[in-house]
Amino acid sequence: MAHYLIGDIQGCNAALGQLLEKIDFSPSRDTLYVLGDLVNRGPDSLATLERLMAFGNSAKCLLGNHDLNLLAIACGVRKAHRKDTLNPILESPKLDAFIHWLKHQKMAMRQNIQHHDVLMVHAGVFPSWTASKTIALANEIELVLQHASNNALKTFLHDMYGDEPQQWRDDLQGNPRLRVIVNVLTRMRFCMPDGTMEFKTKDSAEAAPMGFMPWFDVPNRATQKTIVAFGHWSTLGWLNRTDVYALDGGCVWGGYLNALKLSDQPDTTNNKSPKDNVRNTTPIERIRVKCLAEQVPQAFQSLRRT
Repeated sequence: MAHYLIGDIQGCNAALGQLLEKIDFSPSRDTLYVLGDLVNRGPDSLATLERLMAFGNSAKCLLGNHDLNLLAIACGVRKAHRKDTLNPILESPKLDAFIHWLKHQKMAMRQNIQHHDVLMVHAGVFPSWTASKTIALANEIELVLQHASNNALKTFLHDMYGDEPQQWRDDLQGNPRLRVIVNVLTRMRFCMPDGTMEFKTKDSAEAAPMGFMPWFDVPNRATQKTIVAFGHWSTLGWLNRTDVYALDGGCVWGGYLNALKLSDQPDTTNNKSPKDNVRNTTPIERIRVKCLAEQVPQAFQSLRRT
């Protein structure tokens, strides 16, 4: 049995197929943990959903910002953006099945994988949140998606958009509380040491606005002793540290679709963190496939990364 973490697919079904072939994935034997943004901007989001759904419990998926965007559009509370490539799903006779399945995916997962305690999110973890608290807060969103009335669900999907509040507080209630949870788990890249978040900058870690830093570099972060695996940040590049794995390879922009295999074998990959003083000793193996230019229409390649 093998366990694979997979970065943002974003509708690149051909690349996903190549990756699964490369790792010799068998749903009867192996497990995939997909870190969100399953759909959108790529050429075949519908086939991507069909493939992942067919794997049943062998594909455990997170919801990313693009997946929530699909839910909001399908529920009629948000108009599709010109960059979105979701029409085949929205026009499919299977739309209800797709939406039902998406609503039952996770906002965060914590698994003991081959003796490694791994917390999985799409984007980030608030500095003061422990792994247990992250799962509990993610569950608040999952309960709304799965059990709220139609009107309450529409209100949530409408109100989840926005940058305020910029900080988490335990006394937050209602949709402002849910909005912060969504923003942390699906949008966050940079924050201040006090947790104040910034959402405009989408460049590399070195481009942090003054006073801000990557969320995973905040001193005394509550999850620093837990491995946090995430996607979302294609300009960050591959990151392999003792405390974080960044897996978004920008496949939809002509980059790579990354998979990370966790095992009990000695690490022979010699992947190092960008920080010279941090070296990963966790046994892992990185597998990736290049998204070929012909798999990504030129119109998609020219779009700004989001």
